[in-house]
Amino acid sequence: MNSVLIRIETSIPLPLRFINFYQFTMDTQIQGTVKFFNEEKGFGFIKHDDSNKETFVHANGLIDQIEANDKVVFDVQEGRKGLNAVNVKRLS
Repeated sequence: MNSVLIRIETSIPLPLRFINFYQFTMDTQIQGTVKFFNEEKGFGFIKHDDSNKETFVHANGLIDQIEANDKVVFDVQEGRKGLNAVNVKRLS
């Protein structure tokens, strides 16, 4: 089972859309397609296969090298500026 660390501060409520998203992603990896990945800058976005959501991915979150249109699975982690894809693995 994958786990997601959720930091909740009482003065700043976590938006409901993030709570629902976290509940969905806690027990399963997400499948998606790399929208783009700029190797020089070390970041890109992954589009979720089951929705129109996109998640930011940084080179530090990669297990395998990725490029545009690759099918991948990944976990989601809260970062400083929002949700990040981590443990990103390319599917064969």
